[in-house]
Amino acid sequence: MLRFLPRFLVKMAANNAVLNRLEQKGAEADQVIEYLKQQVALLKEKAILQASLREEKKLRVENAKLKKEIEGLKQELIQAEIRNGVKQVAVPPGTTLSTASFSEDVPQPAAVTASSGSKDQIKGEDEEKKKKEKAEKKGEKKEKKQQPAAGSSDAKPVDVSRLDLRVGCIITAEKHPDADTLYVEQVDVGEASPRTVVSGLVKHVPLDKMQNRMAVLLCNLKPAKMRGVVSQAMVMCASSPEKVEILAPPPGAVPGDRITFEGFPGEPEKELNPKKKIWEQIQPDLHTNDQCVATYKGVPFEVKGKGVCRAETMANSGIK
Repeated sequence: MLRFLPRFLVKMAANNAVLNRLEQKGAEADQVIEYLKQQVALLKEKAILQASLREEKKLRVENAKLKKEIEGLKQELIQAEIRNGVKQVAVPPGTTLSTASFSEDVPQPAAVTASSGSKDQIKGEDEEKKKKEKAEKKGEKKEKKQQPAAGSSDAKPVDVSRLDLRVGCIITAEKHPDADTLYVEQVDVGEASPRTVVSGLVKHVPLDKMQNRMAVLLCNLKPAKMRGVVSQAMVMCASSPEKVEILAPPPGAVPGDRITFEGFPGEPEKELNPKKKIWEQIQPDLHTNDQCVATYKGVPFEVKGKGVCRAETMANSGIK
């Protein structure tokens, strides 16, 4: 009997070890399931947001078409009135005229029985009016040539709203084949395919810390070739001569989320013109504050409804 006791104890110990491993695997499986649930919820939110943005864009396009049609009909009406002898009265901006007051103040067309003298007078007035209109049109064309168009980028203020800053996920990173100080990364910024990004972070961030991490990306710089590899964005970092830290978006942010700034509305440029040095004018006003929060002129980098972007430890540092 005593000879079989050690074997029994060994089997018991082995069974306990197996049970412990099974419990550990079960706990790990629960964690994976919870993580997958969170990812599914985030993907649903992203899909809803993208659908609403597409609908908004569609409505804006339809609104622009309607405005154009109304303007065309308005011009046709004016031309028809001019052909019928109705004089056009310039109305100051903001003035509203009722139909009754307009019909009383504006002289009506001459009757069919008007004398030939009155016809000649009307004809002379029409010719004089046409000359004035031609002169006015020439003046307007000169002004348009001298002034930038209202919708052009030159009319916008040079501030952070021109930057296309987005949340991104660095999927993979590897050493640049031809440069010791550069990484080449594949980054998801919410588009159909990842962007290739080249960053000079080898001396500041270990390669294993570059894998599968969230970051803030500047996405509308003109693509630039760096040692033979075209970089399509820039990883935003808190920076000093001694240290560099990648800015982290708030918890719950997903690739493609827009970074916004309260008090600086507007859509970013499709691509920044390097000749106008817009980035170079904005960058000196980018800093982390004393709580490591990334700011522009003191206004935080914010993902609406999710929080602010920050550096891990670097307070009161520049950002580039």
